[in-house]
Amino acid sequence: MNAIQQHLLDLYRAARTDTPPPPRPGDHDLRALREARGHRRLRAVLTARRPAGPAADAHRAPC
Repeated sequence: MNAIQQHLLDLYRAARTDTPPPPRPGDHDLRALREARGHRRLRAVLTARRPAGPAADAHRAPC
């Protein structure tokens, strides 16, 4: 069963049970891609700022 057939089946079920219809296939693809890109960028920033072991202390300036 492809996405269009599944969507038509979901529309039929929604009409029979008086529930709101599901979104069309592909309506949220760009939003999902943007969220994934933002999450990947966040993970890159967080891992770059995390000190790793005793080498992180070597870069600190003496007080």
